[in-house]
Amino acid sequence: MSRGRLVVHGHFYQPSRADPFSGRVPPDPSAAPAHDWTARISAESYRPNAEVGNLGHMSWDLGPTLAGWLQDGDPIAYRGFVEGDRGVNGLAQPFHHTILPLASAADRRVEIRWGLRDFEWRFGRPAVGMWLPECAVDLATLRLLADHGIRHTILAPWQAGEHHVETRRPYRVDLGGDRTIVVALYDSDLSGAVSFEPKATADADRFAGDGIEPRLASGSLPDDEPPLVVIATDGELYGHHQPFRELFLERLVQPSPDRTPRGYDIVPLDEALAEPAGHPFRTIQLMERTSWSCHHGVLRWSGECPCVTDGRWKGPLRAAVERLAAGIDVVTAQVAAGLAGSPDPWAARDTYVDVVIGAEDGATFAARWLGGSSGGAASDTEAFLAIMEAQRWRLAMFASDGWYWDDPARSETASVLRAAARAARLVDGLVPTDLERRLVADLALFTSPGHYVDGAEIYRRALAEVGQPGADDRA
Repeated sequence: MSRGRLVVHGHFYQPSRADPFSGRVPPDPSAAPAHDWTARISAESYRPNAEVGNLGHMSWDLGPTLAGWLQDGDPIAYRGFVEGDRGVNGLAQPFHHTILPLASAADRRVEIRWGLRDFEWRFGRPAVGMWLPECAVDLATLRLLADHGIRHTILAPWQAGEHHVETRRPYRVDLGGDRTIVVALYDSDLSGAVSFEPKATADADRFAGDGIEPRLASGSLPDDEPPLVVIATDGELYGHHQPFRELFLERLVQPSPDRTPRGYDIVPLDEALAEPAGHPFRTIQLMERTSWSCHHGVLRWSGECPCVTDGRWKGPLRAAVERLAAGIDVVTAQVAAGLAGSPDPWAARDTYVDVVIGAEDGATFAARWLGGSSGGAASDTEAFLAIMEAQRWRLAMFASDGWYWDDPARSETASVLRAAARAARLVDGLVPTDLERRLVADLALFTSPGHYVDGAEIYRRALAEVGQPGADDRA
């Protein structure tokens, strides 16, 4: 048998905890002694992994909202990712961690484009791989990835369209129209042990000898193809979910002179998924609208999923923000049509990420889209940037975290609702649409199963936490 290969992948992501009105992250007493949970997780996981050099010896994806915080909030950790990429280790991620199979075609496209632009700006190269939020997948999403130059992604083995699939080899998915994409199916047993069995990660050498090496040696593959094991977990596992596990990871993936040589190579994902000349990967079909964290497809983020005790609130919340998004889109098109140069708002939205990440200032961006420095009055510039900011927060309100848990009375859903409020108020400030009050009426249709308050009250409390009045309290 050819020498085996190991890829360890970490999915590093945190939702944006910044107040969309002020840009500041409010303090969270539950994260003490840290200021907030992003700061605490960074101190426990991102910075330690950067300091011991793990990010240069593993595969990873870094969420754009997290990368934006790290840039100023923890420069040591941020530098660890930038230097650890080495041109091969990083995968891109859609910008707002949106469940793409639940999104419109336009929203999928912009999330992918923003994620790819963020990656290229930070790491100085185009991404060739992309991690899908929650590994939520369908063929339409994979076609968009391929259209944007993405060659591979990682999925769970139960997302394959066949039982007892061999995960020790990559596969190619036919997307139609002469488009294909390569997928790596991670090893569910080893990944689950790393994620949920603290004893399994107490000794890296034992884990390698008792877990990885037997898996690589369990039967030959056709044409003496070198077997591949992909271990994929949340990156926060190493140090936050399991304290000091960055040391386990260091021992597992980094060279060490005091360790007996292992019978496999640790390789970048890009190398592991390169097709050998003359030996194309076998084609496989996928189970569409599936994910890695829910065995009911993507229901966890849209309806009454058995993964949670009571998910009756999830459908009405999604309907409320989708209705708001539709209203914002109508106003965006109407306002843009009346501006100097009649800019295409959707083409502009695709590139507005440069303003969001700080690669371009808003005035320069607006001048370019409104016809240059001589085009458009100051009021046009203000209106154009207002609809772009409304679109920014309209996209942010679909972050998956708002639907993941058992109850909407949580900080994750509060962040989604604050993004919705910011988007609605920007639009209501331009034209008399009254979108916020319509949103509140829709939110009142569901109730928190644990706190027995409706969504309108949850919305009011979410705004009060950042010093913003509720819809009924505004002058």
